[in-house]
Amino acid sequence: MATSIRLKQSSNTNTSINPRIIRWPKVHDKIGLCRSHVHQLITKGLFPAQIKLTPNGRASGWIESEVDAWLAQRIAASRPNNPVAA
Repeated sequence: MATSIRLKQSSNTNTSINPRIIRWPKVHDKIGLCRSHVHQLITKGLFPAQIKLTPNGRASGWIESEVDAWLAQRIAASRPNNPVAA
């Protein structure tokens, strides 16, 4: 049993060290907003910013856990039984 606990702890540590990066199509599938609106939200600080995947390239992606957290906040804010402090 001690072994399974250690494995579980290592997998949790591994996820925080190696976050999953998702590209625009997956972000769009998750949130359903158009690219230009997402970039407006990023500019206003209302959506997680993407990260550059290559030093001088155009490739970028989002950290999936940040996108999921944003989505969870939007869901919580839309529920009348679960008010969110402003």
